[in-house]
Amino acid sequence: MKFAIVSKGDERSNKIQATMKQYLTDFNLEHNVTNPDLVISVGGDGTFLEAFHKYIHCLESTAFIGVHTGHLGFYADWVPGEVEKLIIEIAKTPFQIVEYPLLEVTIRGKDGGEEDRFLALNEATIKTAEGSVVFDVEIKGSHFETFRGDGLCISTPSGSTAYNKALGGGIIHPSLEAIQLTEMASINNRVFRTIGSPLILPKHHTCMLKPLGNERTFIIALDHFSKNYANVKSIQCRVAKEQVRFARFRPFPFWDRVRDSFVADDVE
Repeated sequence: MKFAIVSKGDERSNKIQATMKQYLTDFNLEHNVTNPDLVISVGGDGTFLEAFHKYIHCLESTAFIGVHTGHLGFYADWVPGEVEKLIIEIAKTPFQIVEYPLLEVTIRGKDGGEEDRFLALNEATIKTAEGSVVFDVEIKGSHFETFRGDGLCISTPSGSTAYNKALGGGIIHPSLEAIQLTEMASINNRVFRTIGSPLILPKHHTCMLKPLGNERTFIIALDHFSKNYANVKSIQCRVAKEQVRFARFRPFPFWDRVRDSFVADDVE
């Protein structure tokens, strides 16, 4: 089996990275940073997102697993004190695969040129530095509402526990192939109306955002990186055909992750 390790870069994470690399190669596993079968993230959720996007080109053949070295990571199954056990599991035990849905975002310009397509593990957010954003929101080809406000967040089920939750969105189990559209400070008065509640869209429903009004530059963030876009014709969001694959050597139910991340007070 081929493996790669992505470290947060701090001393503790780098030490764990070096230890795992040494022992896994001693077990005759191949260290391969180009096309690994297993990617090990050592750090926090930010490191896991970095690992995901680094190997986004080989999602069909690559599985991910995380060791958290700071605060409890939502995507990390293992703690530093379990590294030796994890090494043995990786070397000796075939892992199970659990797949989670991803978000596909397609950005099209008014010039009709090449479109930009991205995948997100957590979410996409759309804002502007020039006041409020104004979008016609279409769902499955039909006009739903005209949104005015600070921005919109479109999240995956696994990402529903991140920025989406902070915005008042619901937590969705990743077995549901869906995306969630959540508002950021929408304007609602006698003139302007929005639904005011998060929308959960199934796999076969596409959400299309079409800018209205003055020409604006949009700040579109996907997971941990962002880019400015001008002259945007539309932003299309839907459940991606690709999925992220997690390597599981032991059960770690989603609701246990949610409890340990947000409710339990006895977690290391």
